[in-house]
Amino acid sequence: MNHPVKIKNALVSVYYKDGLAPLVELLNKYGVTFYSTGGTETFIKDLGIDVVPVEDLTSYPSILGGRVKTLHPKVFGGILARRPLESDQQQLAQYEIPEIDLVIVDLYPFEETVASGASEQDIIEKIDIGGISLIRAAAKNFNDVVIISSKNDYKALEEILANQEGNTSLEQRKEFAKRAFNTSSHYDTAIFNYFNQENPIEVFKQSEQNAQVLRYGENPHQKGIFFGDLDNMFDKLNGKELSYNNLVDVDAAVALIDEFEQPTFAILKHTNACGVASRPTIKQAWLDALACDPVSAFGGVLITNGEVDGATATEINNLFFEVLIAPSYSEEAIAILTAKKNRIILVRKDVKLPSQQFKTLLNGVILQDKDNTIEGPEQMVTVTTVTPTAEQLEDLYFANKIVKHTKSNTIVFAKNGTLLASGVGQTSRVDALKQAIEKAVSFGFDLQGCSMASDAFFPFPDCVEIASGAGIAAVLQPGGSIKDQLSIDMANEKGIAMVTTGVRHFKH
Repeated sequence: MNHPVKIKNALVSVYYKDGLAPLVELLNKYGVTFYSTGGTETFIKDLGIDVVPVEDLTSYPSILGGRVKTLHPKVFGGILARRPLESDQQQLAQYEIPEIDLVIVDLYPFEETVASGASEQDIIEKIDIGGISLIRAAAKNFNDVVIISSKNDYKALEEILANQEGNTSLEQRKEFAKRAFNTSSHYDTAIFNYFNQENPIEVFKQSEQNAQVLRYGENPHQKGIFFGDLDNMFDKLNGKELSYNNLVDVDAAVALIDEFEQPTFAILKHTNACGVASRPTIKQAWLDALACDPVSAFGGVLITNGEVDGATATEINNLFFEVLIAPSYSEEAIAILTAKKNRIILVRKDVKLPSQQFKTLLNGVILQDKDNTIEGPEQMVTVTTVTPTAEQLEDLYFANKIVKHTKSNTIVFAKNGTLLASGVGQTSRVDALKQAIEKAVSFGFDLQGCSMASDAFFPFPDCVEIASGAGIAAVLQPGGSIKDQLSIDMANEKGIAMVTTGVRHFKH
């Protein structure tokens, strides 16, 4: 073993005591002396094990309502003393400070308290001072001290001590120190982000403790990891683990479906919708969404905002798909959909999602607010002599919801609450429009009287002219081009209703 250390003295003071007893009992078997405070002191005593109150070590009581208990040279001196350094040993002897070889400390539940909606006073009291200081001190002196900063590590230390007769190696102590600094940095990030909500300092701090190693990233030669709590977001009823690409598509699907209040079904492929329909029933929404593009739907991600019943599940069962997401399923639907083991069937839970999104870019990180704006009929300004009908306004609203969640440059056609076709991710708006027309024609959709939405303005009138030739009757665009009037004039010439919203929805 590399630089073995036998544990003689341990400071134990934890908020959560689950699983602590076996470790304490093993340490007691090896003759370890315990120092403790408050509830942990009582816990150890109740195990029939002797424990020295920290107050007896420091000759100071716990003061200021428990805010100051362990912050004392006799505690931190015993942790931070460098065992091989003669001067440190002399001072330990001079001030009668015992070497503390093991620190078991966790932190007050700050994040949980914030999440509970507690008052600011209660939240502030959950900012741990003594615990975080003990963790950092012990981790810093990993050369001679073991630090356990989470109940998740009790079992690991227990196994090490049992296998090594109460000793730890330098490598093991350094590993525990790494975990401890992860604990402390995560804790400090949570506290900072709580304080940074009003008049925020423009810095980037994120910390996520939950990690799920994926089979691979976008491609098999890339490593992939998801950081987050999927169990908090979904209940998985069936299927294999979600892949990197599944997760990207599921994120896009959730964002899209949240735009709709009516019963709606959406089908996505590579984050773009290839089928969306709003209908009085979920079954009819599914059938009409699938009819939009049954070719692209193969192997897609499906999502709905209503319960999937047996009749709907029977129809869905005819398609090969990767993931299905719904807020609930009937028992009959579950039996039908889980018959094939690889299908991923998710129940979406009601969870508040982050208001910002970020990604690595160049040598840094780019962050933005999510695009939570969507313009309905009330925000649409008619700029042509022809005014859209009430039905057209509804279809423009429907198309605008989809165009917002489709890769730029994009054009979306909609009619009667149904996506008819879209042109996505094109380098010119004309190409996006032509792609949408070609797809609509290939699936036999009649575009006469259809509504069209664009994610950004028309720099030239050519898109309006081409749309007119395809039968488009109403167009939505944000406006803002210096040549807006040319597009408006073309719409007037062709008898098309045009509205502007003043809001662009690029999606890169």
